[in-house]
Amino acid sequence: MRPHVVGHLAVSLDGVTAGFDVDLARYYAMATLWQEDVTLLGADAILAQESAVRSAPQPGPRETGPLLAVVDSRARVRDWDRLRATGHWSDVLALYADQTPARPPDSRTRELITGYDRVDLEEALHLLGKQYDARVVRVDTGGPLLGALLDLGLVDELSLLVHPVIVGSGPRWTGGFADRLDLALANAEPFEGGVIWLRYCML
Repeated sequence: MRPHVVGHLAVSLDGVTAGFDVDLARYYAMATLWQEDVTLLGADAILAQESAVRSAPQPGPRETGPLLAVVDSRARVRDWDRLRATGHWSDVLALYADQTPARPPDSRTRELITGYDRVDLEEALHLLGKQYDARVVRVDTGGPLLGALLDLGLVDELSLLVHPVIVGSGPRWTGGFADRLDLALANAEPFEGGVIWLRYCML
């Protein structure tokens, strides 16, 4: 069986994931609810944080932390050692496809290879459960990765920290997903400043 997959993200009223202030301490405190075994991110999200990662403290891997798995079909992520040492995760895992460009021969990064020219997300999740004993995977990004997971029916729960702002243009949390999904509200909790935490389960 594949792990339970949770999408947890901060969004504006119009579904944008950038262009407004987020209380990151509160956001990540909420994320501890699931005690995930794997944090799943796409290469775009990692690359967008490259400068922050390079300037961040490097205390080393957190032994009790989750595994960071990054979907990187084109092998664009390079700072694996720095990601491993940020103190957030126990280790890092690159999710590649058969046709992913060659990696440096001295790479110390563990790899999981599925799919031909792009990562097979369904197989990757099953292998995370089988090979890494993952029971809960938290998707910490919106956009194409979450949209692809939704499209494949691989998301079990959505957690949206909705902010009282309309951004207009910007990346949407659903990516290119445009089909209808019926959801069941599991919880709604308001916070000061008009922020609402909404949790939904898939029907």
